[in-house]
Parts: sequence; structure tokens; C-alpha cells
Amino acid sequence: MVKGPGLYSDIGKKARDLLYRDYQSDHKFTVTTYTSTGVAITSSGTKKGESFLADVTTQLKNKNITTDIKVDTNSNVFTTITVDEPVPGLKTIFSFIVPDQRSGKVELQYLHEYAGISSSIGLTASPIVNFSGVAGNDVVSLGTDLAFDTATGNFTKCNAGLSFTKSDLIASLTLNDKGDAVTASYYHTVSPLTNTAVGAELTHSFSSNENTLTIGTQHALDPLTTVKARVNSFGKASALIQHEWRPKSLFTISGEVDTRAFEKSAKIGLALALKP
Repeated sequence: MVKGPGLYSDIGKKARDLLYRDYQSDHKFTVTTYTSTGVAITSSGTKKGESFLADVTTQLKNKNITTDIKVDTNSNVFTTITVDEPVPGLKTIFSFIVPDQRSGKVELQYLHEYAGISSSIGLTASPIVNFSGVAGNDVVSLGTDLAFDTATGNFTKCNAGLSFTKSDLIASLTLNDKGDAVTASYYHTVSPLTNTAVGAELTHSFSSNENTLTIGTQHALDPLTTVKARVNSFGKASALIQHEWRPKSLFTISGEVDTRAFEKSAKIGLALALKP
């Protein structure tokens, strides 16, 4: 694996994962099985309020080519073909959705010791072109994320980011929404032995002059059980506990309360993922 600054999506990712990953208010069940030929079949169902959504994903790996096909309850077929390292550091991704004829897209990702580049283009007559690039090393990196609509001749996305990484902390600063919002995030490893970490994210919107602050922490009670908690400036407090009751099989229960309106019911989320 190439060591370096990674991709633009990696800027601030540690803090985002700590603060938002695995929190949910839905009920989700996922089971993965493998055929004798190595094909992985994953079925999942999610209960959102009164609605129930389901999908089935099949994954086939052949040398450096991975094919993922997902069918959802709306009869959409999502297909992604990934070619990993046809040349060192390069990844090619081809994706499309049936029956959406405008969904085809080709993406190239290239990772280098001092750079990370991702570029994609839609397979239409007037496509949207995406480009993101990061330059630096595994300590300091600077990047940009752009999207250009060839139909209108306008940039639909223009972001920039800066990341600083040390052995036990990661700090990042990003400028989003064409310069209308700035986000600063911080992730600090308190104890690697217990996977204890703290994180924070502060976003300021220049147009509304609003600030949003989210802080959180995580801690491993034992090698198989992790607890997380977070609170934001709107008074929403959340917590979860996740237990790996067998290898790669996880049970997660999460909850959220509005500390400014305790009369409202707490939101409870459940997730069960089964893998052989």
C-alpha cells in the first residue's frame, strides 16, 4: 500500500468517523454469505419509520477485478466494476444504474507517495466532471475538490482542505460550499490500548452566521465492545454501544435525546450485521 497524503475524502475522515459513524435511528439487519466459488451475497433490510427498505448485493472477485451488483426494493440495479492497480497506485472504477441511462460514470484514482488524485466523468453528452487532488505527505497535506457542469459551464462544487497529522492527533481545516462554510476538525488518540479517542468538529456558515459544534469520544470496554458518545450545539446528545459477538459480526444499539426538549421521545437505533 502506498503511504502518502491519501485522497481528498481522507481529510478530516478520522474525526467524522468518530462523530458520525454507526450512529443511527433506524433498525437495520444485514447478513452476508459466501458461495463455494467465493461469491459474497449480502442481504440487508432497514426499517425507517413506517417504511421498510431492502437490497441484495452480490460481489465477485477475479484477480484484481471486483464486480458489485446491488438490487433494491425499487428494482434499481447498481453495478460497480473496480480494477485495482492495473498499474502501481492506480484504481479504475466504472459504475452505472439501471434503468437510469444518465448514471454511467468512470472514475480514476491514483495514489503516490506525495500525491493523491481522483477524477471522474459522467458518461453523458454533457457530463459533470469531478476532480480532487491532494499534495503533501503523511504529515501535512493540502487539497482541493472541484465539480464542473459542462452543460451550464459552471462549477457546482469548489472546496479546499488542509490536514496535519502527528502520531496521536489529526487536525484539519476545510472550506466548503464555494467558500460559504469553513469546518475545523480535531481527532486525538488518548489511549491506543483501549482505543480511547476524542474528537470535535466546528462549522461556521458565513451566509447565515451560524456555528455548529459537535464533540465526541469513544472507548473500548474490552477487545470486542466499544462505546461512543457525542453532543452538539443544538442540544442533541447521542450514545452507542457496539459488540462484536463473533468475528466480523456486530450488534449495535444507539440512542439520541434532545436535551432541550426532554418531553420528546428518544430515538433508538438497532443494527445487526452477520458474517460467516
